[in-house]
Amino acid sequence: MAGRLLAIVLVGSTPLVGCQNSPPPREARFRVEQAGIAAQYDESTGRLRRLEVDLDKDGRVDTWTYMDGEQVERIESDTDGDGTLDRWEYYTAGNVLEKVGSSRAEDGVVDTWTYRDANGGVSRRDLSTTRDGTADRMEFYENGRLTRVESDSDGDGRVDKWETFDPPSDEGQSPLLRSVAFDPDEHGRPRRRIQYNADGSFDRLEVDQDGNGVFAPPATP
Repeated sequence: MAGRLLAIVLVGSTPLVGCQNSPPPREARFRVEQAGIAAQYDESTGRLRRLEVDLDKDGRVDTWTYMDGEQVERIESDTDGDGTLDRWEYYTAGNVLEKVGSSRAEDGVVDTWTYRDANGGVSRRDLSTTRDGTADRMEFYENGRLTRVESDSDGDGRVDKWETFDPPSDEGQSPLLRSVAFDPDEHGRPRRRIQYNADGSFDRLEVDQDGNGVFAPPATP
């Protein structure tokens, strides 16, 4: 859908995208409308800054493409026509899709960003659990399966919790939590780790006394 959406927007807007010279000033102030597509240009540079498109032809704009000339920066869209944004696409140089944003609450606030691998499978998913626009939970996937999670539990911008998972034994089951590591001293690296058995029961507590990444059972007094 991501590639198709970008193609529809750019192909349908080719005459406007290709126009890199500032259009004549009009009452709409550097805004040109053609065939149901509106293009907004930067007044100082003349570069294309935004395209507004009504993809489903219902008379209402549902897709906003933010650009710097011919480079797409992001696309925001209302895919179900309810008047609320529900999809955000972010692009890198060469108009390559980097990630897709979504709203878990379906209220127009983006709080989840999904990255995909070359085969189209999910490789990473970032979540803003506080819904403030900053990711504080990062999920990593291999072959579409969750393998580890990094979290910033106190909102200071640094990871302080690490979780690892084993794939489920049966399709449709949740991944199996195998370890949780913590950074209680806010040094930026794990110092305590809890290991779990395959059945989810507690196995052991380990600590990294020297901060060198080597964990061992805590010393007994």
